Amino acid sequence: MKTPLKISFLTLALLISGISHSQEFQPKSSDTLFFDDFSGSSLDREKWNVQGTDFWVNNEQQIYVDSSATVFAVKGDDAKGVDNALILKAHYSPDFINYRDYDFDFISGRINTRDKVMFTYGTAAARMKLPEGSGYWPAFWALGGGDWPDTGEIDIMEYVGETDWIGVALHGPGYSGETPLVNKYFFPEGEDVTDWHVYSVDWTPEGFDFRVDGRLIYRVTKPMVEHYGKWAFDNPKYLILNLALGGAYPFKTNGIKEPYNGLPASTVDLIKEGKAEVLVDWVLITK
Repeated sequence: MKTPLKISFLTLALLISGISHSQEFQPKSSDTLFFDDFSGSSLDREKWNVQGTDFWVNNEQQIYVDSSATVFAVKGDDAKGVDNALILKAHYSPDFINYRDYDFDFISGRINTRDKVMFTYGTAAARMKLPEGSGYWPAFWALGGGDWPDTGEIDIMEYVGETDWIGVALHGPGYSGETPLVNKYFFPEGEDVTDWHVYSVDWTPEGFDFRVDGRLIYRVTKPMVEHYGKWAFDNPKYLILNLALGGAYPFKTNGIKEPYNGLPASTVDLIKEGKAEVLVDWVLITK
């Protein structure tokens, strides 16, 4: 459950840094670049943009819409264990729109902080609860403000429907798409993506430390990146949270072709039952 803000920042900082004793770390308000615990009645549009229907990548099977059906705040029991949360939700909506000669049967939510909150170096973290179902593709990630992949991509958490693991990755010039800078993290026994977890990255001029619940799961140094191509991580980035369905990465993992690319009938049934939702407790950026 959320606590008063001063204590919350201490708790978040301890989770992210992996420090186990509070006396070893005292958070400073000046270290916080951005924080949102989604305690309002709706998404704060001063902090976030919502993606509309003029966007499609990676052969994903949904179209994003700016709607209270796909991006909304909840409280109490609907927040599933916390006081309040943001929900990104997918819906089955046959023939919702034809875009670029493709008929979309699903809608979902995607938000970002572009031009509202941009940061260079620091720690970005989010506490999230993900749905069970093959072919779901939620992610928490960061992009540069220019052309992709020239201005870099930091994938802090990607999940494609196998509940025992998540992936992290970097993309840039010479190491985009099937990037060699990628790692899977398998949860300890008794844990999986449907539990609340903190996903974070520490970003410095020298490299990245990716963490889950404060545990270091992957370290990438600048020389490792430059072995494959130009370092693309000295420029401002913005955060993205989204729930995609099917498409390239899920298909690569599950091999499902029907009824939708990367999205099996069992997951379509879950979407129809209203179970396709990502919950976000909070998002934090510190320097």
